[in-house]
Amino acid sequence: MSTVFNFTFVPWFRSVAPYIHMHRGKTFVVGVVGEAIAAGKLQHIAQDLALIQSMGVKIVLVHGFRPQVNEQLRAKGHTPKYSHGMRITDEVALDCAQEAAGQLRYEIEAAFSMGLPNTPMAGSTVRVISGNFITARPVGIVDGVDFQHSGVVRKVDVAGIQRTLDAGSMVLLSPFGFSPTGEAFNLGMEEVATSVAIALQADKLMFVTEVPGIRIKSDQPESEDNPIDTELPLAAAEQLLASKPASLRPTDTGFYLQHCVKACKAGVARSHIIPFAVDGSLLLEIYVHDGIGTMVVDEKLEELREATADDVGGILQLIEPFEKDGTLVKRSRTEIERDADHYSIIEHDGVIFACAALYPYPEARTGEMAALTVSPQSQGQGDGEKILKRIEQRARAMGLASIFVLTTRTMHWFIKRGFVPADPDWLPEARKRKYNWDRRSQVLVKKLA
Repeated sequence: MSTVFNFTFVPWFRSVAPYIHMHRGKTFVVGVVGEAIAAGKLQHIAQDLALIQSMGVKIVLVHGFRPQVNEQLRAKGHTPKYSHGMRITDEVALDCAQEAAGQLRYEIEAAFSMGLPNTPMAGSTVRVISGNFITARPVGIVDGVDFQHSGVVRKVDVAGIQRTLDAGSMVLLSPFGFSPTGEAFNLGMEEVATSVAIALQADKLMFVTEVPGIRIKSDQPESEDNPIDTELPLAAAEQLLASKPASLRPTDTGFYLQHCVKACKAGVARSHIIPFAVDGSLLLEIYVHDGIGTMVVDEKLEELREATADDVGGILQLIEPFEKDGTLVKRSRTEIERDADHYSIIEHDGVIFACAALYPYPEARTGEMAALTVSPQSQGQGDGEKILKRIEQRARAMGLASIFVLTTRTMHWFIKRGFVPADPDWLPEARKRKYNWDRRSQVLVKKLA
């Protein structure tokens, strides 16, 4: 093993370890679109899910089958029919859906059984359990359209799924439900995954989709100036949905987003939209700081918000020890009261555990992140990263191209998170005039993608 590999592998593995600890014992519901399987991605997705499960995560896998059903319909000389963003499932479509579901379940179970040497599945034992965990009812007639055998989720067998997960098995669900009289209904993968995540109060709902996520400018195409918004607060996601027409196609901005919002509002802490086109996207989204797709997060659960004048006392109490030991520049109560709206905070049970302030310099398209502080009681739990993400979001919303910090002791923490050193002469003129040359603070800059 080369020395170069050692020096790259060890820091990388150490950076991943906190996420492994964080997710152990958690429950993830993963919805995989049929397009991913049609594109030949099943084997890699199965390997990644097996790896995630081996690190202590409980997984419910829901597969889609839209293209597979359509292919069978066309082979029988029938045209797929949709209305209101849902399939109209007549007798022929129901037969095709049952055939496609059976074939896909066979392929998925086979993929989890391939313990070949020199592959990520080597030595793994993944027991995949399917079952009639979903009770459904018919969609019925909507606006004069009879959806026939299309259904919606009526009830989820939470106890049955939980027992299976607790026994160490992965639960595999097809987008089918059954009525108490034994009638089968074709369901939407997205609705099944969302309903199951809500019923289980899962820690994550993840859609592995044909879209890369939600772009910062959702009405504009992919470009370097329009990257994926990696973290979308629930309120912002709701606002974005409200500004869009009803999403009827999977490529519409709101198609998966509406399900993420529904899940978050019903208690699922985080929902994700990630691309199947990127190999390892599940691993990148779960175990890498910035992820690769869009995560919708209910910030109320994190109690991450902008500060008000009522928070000044708590901010002072938090930063005072760090001012005394010289980590932070001393700020007066009057200064913090004046700048309260610049601060973002994390609050637990009425106590502020983390804060940071953003001071924009619009003329230079940059902003200073100041007074980043995390209570010793919660250090190592990711609060610093959450505050940093919020400051980045606020800076992007202001149209800033970068943020910078001045620090004497914590430069390595910032460098690990994408900041790079800069000369003090780089600072905006207004900030340069206030630079304390005696303190010799290191200037670190992060470009906002």
